[in-house]
Amino acid sequence: MHEPARSIGAVQHGLAAQLGIAPDRIRVISGPIGGHFGSKFGLSQHTALVALAAKRLGCAVSLVPTRRQCFTIANYRPESRHDIRLAADRNGRFTALVHEADVITSRFDPFAMEGTDVTASLYACPAVRTEERAVRVDRNTPGPMRAPPEVPYLFALESAVDEMAWELGLDPIALRRRNDTATDPITGKPFSTRPLMACFDAAASAFGWERRLPRGERLRDGPWQIGLGCASSVRPVKIAAATMRLRLFPDGSAEVAAAHHEIGNGITTLLAMGVADRLGVPVERVRVRLGDTALPPAGISGGSSTTTSLMTTLMLACDHLRAHLARAATAPGRPLEGCDAGSLVLADGALAEPDGRRLSLGAAAGLEDPEGIEVVAEFVPPGSKPRALEDLRSGHIGLTTGGDALSWAFGAQFAEVHVHAETGEIRVPRLTGAFAAGRILNPLTARSQLVGGMIWGLGSALLEETVLDGATYRNPDLAEYLVPTSADVGVVEALLLPDPDPSVNPLGVKGLGELGIIGVNAAIANAVHHATGHRIRRLPIRIEDLAQH
Repeated sequence: MHEPARSIGAVQHGLAAQLGIAPDRIRVISGPIGGHFGSKFGLSQHTALVALAAKRLGCAVSLVPTRRQCFTIANYRPESRHDIRLAADRNGRFTALVHEADVITSRFDPFAMEGTDVTASLYACPAVRTEERAVRVDRNTPGPMRAPPEVPYLFALESAVDEMAWELGLDPIALRRRNDTATDPITGKPFSTRPLMACFDAAASAFGWERRLPRGERLRDGPWQIGLGCASSVRPVKIAAATMRLRLFPDGSAEVAAAHHEIGNGITTLLAMGVADRLGVPVERVRVRLGDTALPPAGISGGSSTTTSLMTTLMLACDHLRAHLARAATAPGRPLEGCDAGSLVLADGALAEPDGRRLSLGAAAGLEDPEGIEVVAEFVPPGSKPRALEDLRSGHIGLTTGGDALSWAFGAQFAEVHVHAETGEIRVPRLTGAFAAGRILNPLTARSQLVGGMIWGLGSALLEETVLDGATYRNPDLAEYLVPTSADVGVVEALLLPDPDPSVNPLGVKGLGELGIIGVNAAIANAVHHATGHRIRRLPIRIEDLAQH
């Protein structure tokens, strides 16, 4: 089965259950995925039908759905409705928070997009109540399409926080600072790190927040009303069990392989860089194989867990390989006989002992097998279920946020909005974000992901909407379903802040792929209010929403 999917293990085992055949009789291949957030969450509803057709006809069968068809055969971002009640004393200390949410799901599947776990724990508050209700409707099952679950939930909360700041006459950043917390108000657990206000300080300085006028005063540029808004961006760090094969060949090249996916985030390059860094192999001599169930299982590409899970597994694989090479090189009759294997160091692509004897990694790899040496690493994160590896091999998705502390990635989003006083036209000339997500392994790809997420957030705030007329989708094409284009996007700046956190995993890595979109829609809505005095609580914000006022 050749199909783009974010969890080929789930496709393999789900298809096996539907067809009534053994999973090892099914091979799923998924090359580099375009449109990762575009409905490739799990096993598609049409996959088994294609397999049955191929079996019936005795030949390969391809199904290429149109975009219009994907509206009914794939998952989508579900509608949700939020009721936020936020109370504070006159000093701006939160005293109570209620967040109730209704989100739709299908009649045949209980999957629902959660998010109040994050809004309940973001700020210090002594009394918190949350409730999420899944409403079953006659539609296909939703999923995390174009955004993680937290996006609509944080829009609701961060809009309410901004409104509270307005009512109290406080700067929105100052209100958040007064309610910052080092511990989770729900469980009492500490945050492993909590650089939220450091993100606000860095982003505010780069953005020029000091230009923001207080309540009742507005910036203008001719007919354009100018507003500045901000919002928090947070997401729990998720990590999963994974396995990986690492091979070193006598010619000094290496290969790393796992049944994971390249979704455009650059994990192929990151894995090659990791091998080069830990083994001293030139990065151009590292081959990376992904996207095939014939490779060691490695779970889902989702929840911003790819780097946290795979790079930790790769670290274990490199350590196993180095230990194996050292034992082989110091055995009787071998080039480094008599040397303590534990004293060998890896330098310039060779094993070296303190007295100066050296053996290239390629030569060490060929000592026991002319084809080279191979190791398989198995990683199970702390807090996982006892059967985490068995569940992984069975195609189950097993993300965890376990541990004695809450490990989150943090950010602060800032938006400058211009609203035309006569036409209601909305422009966003500037977006600035500052993000702290543990150790950044590749700043280039990390910054690119964050900028892309912020642009998606612009689409969430002002453009993206599926229009239903009864059971009919009215805008199932890119002419009517609006997404940001170059003309819509102004200057987008993403700052990376240091966030050392050795407790989160051995590498100190936190996921950031989905962090960039969270909070952007709230920052833009808050800026619209600052510019116009109108509080818009429904997305996307359109000209007609402002014209009604």
